[in-house]
Amino acid sequence: MQTIRAAVCHEFGQPLTIDTVQLRAPGMGEVEVTLDAVAICHSDISFAEGAWGGSLPAVYGHEAAGRITAIGEGVSRYATGDSVIVTLIRACGSCPTCASGKPTICETPYDGDKGPLSTAEGGKLHQAMACGAFAEKVVVDQSQIVAIPEDMPKDAAALVSCGVITGVGAAVNAAGLRAGQDVVVIGAGGVGLNAIQGARIAGARRIIAIDMSEEKLATAKEFGATDGILASSRKPWVAAMCAMGRGADAVLVTVGAIPAYDDAPRYLAPGGKVIMIGMPHSGAMSSYEPVILAALGQGIVGSKMGDVVIQRDIPWIVDLYQQGRLKLDELISGRWRLDQINEAIADTKTGNAKRNVILF
Repeated sequence: MQTIRAAVCHEFGQPLTIDTVQLRAPGMGEVEVTLDAVAICHSDISFAEGAWGGSLPAVYGHEAAGRITAIGEGVSRYATGDSVIVTLIRACGSCPTCASGKPTICETPYDGDKGPLSTAEGGKLHQAMACGAFAEKVVVDQSQIVAIPEDMPKDAAALVSCGVITGVGAAVNAAGLRAGQDVVVIGAGGVGLNAIQGARIAGARRIIAIDMSEEKLATAKEFGATDGILASSRKPWVAAMCAMGRGADAVLVTVGAIPAYDDAPRYLAPGGKVIMIGMPHSGAMSSYEPVILAALGQGIVGSKMGDVVIQRDIPWIVDLYQQGRLKLDELISGRWRLDQINEAIADTKTGNAKRNVILF
C-alpha cells in the first residue's frame, strides 16, 4: 500500500476534506495513473450533495489525465510512462451491451466499496464512478484509459474524458446528426458547448443554443451556435422555429432542469427526437403529451457518456483538437490546486464556469 492525498466526501452537502489515504497496487488488468489534472463535473457535485445517494466516505472525480506509473498483470496495450486519459467507462467487453457496441452501459456491476482505495486506518473508502480521481493517483481497469500524444496538455486532455465525449458523442452518436439538419441545444454549460461543437462538426445547418444567460449564449456562438435564445423568454421554442424555419431534427438537453425536459419536445420537427443528457436528481419527474410524439413519429432517448466507444472516439476527438477543429483550451475557466477544490466547486456551482480544473 502507498499513501496519497485525496479530496474525500465524509457527509453529503459538506465540504470535501484533503485526507491522506491508502491506494493499493494495480491488480489483474489494472493500471496505476499518476494524475496531472482532473476537471470538476456537475455530476461530481451532485453526487457530493447526495442527489443520487451512494456510499460514504467517498472520493469523487472522473475527468482526468496523467501518466501510467504501474501496471498489473494482463495489461499488454500500455506501458509505464504512457500519457493517458482516464474515464469512468469501465467495460467488461463481454456482456450483451458491451458485445453490441455499447460499453457506456456495461451490465457488469462494479463495487466501489471494494476498490483500490482505503482510509489511512485501512477502513472502507468508496471509489466513486470506478474512478476516484480527486486524488493524486488512481488505480483503474485498463478498459477505462486511452493513450494520448505525449505533447497534449493534460488539463485539456482531462476534459475529453467526460464533458467532451458526452456532448460531442450525444450529437454524433446518439442523435446521429447529418449534414444539413437542425439542432437545438438546451444548456450552454460545459456539456452543452461540446454538444454544439459536435453538431457543428457533424455539419448541422442551424444550431440553436437555449440558456438562461446572455453571456453563455454569446459563448455558445463562439463554439459554433448559429443562434442564441433566452430560456426565460416567452415560448422560446417559437423563436427557435422561426430561426430554423421549421422544428429541430434533434433537441439535446444538456442540463438536469425539469422545465428543460418538459419543454424539449416542443422544439421538435416531425420525426425529430429529444436526446436526454442532463441528469436531474433522483425522484424528479417530467411530463409530456405522448399522443403528439406518437402522431408525429417523434422520440425521446437517453444518452449516457455520448454513447461513445472510447478507443474509437477519443483518438478522433484528440485529432480534431490537434487540427484546431475542436476547442478544448477555451473550455477551461480556472486552474486550481487540490487544496482549493472546495473553492473550485463553489465557483462551478455559480454556473459561470465552463470547466474548472485541478492541477497536481
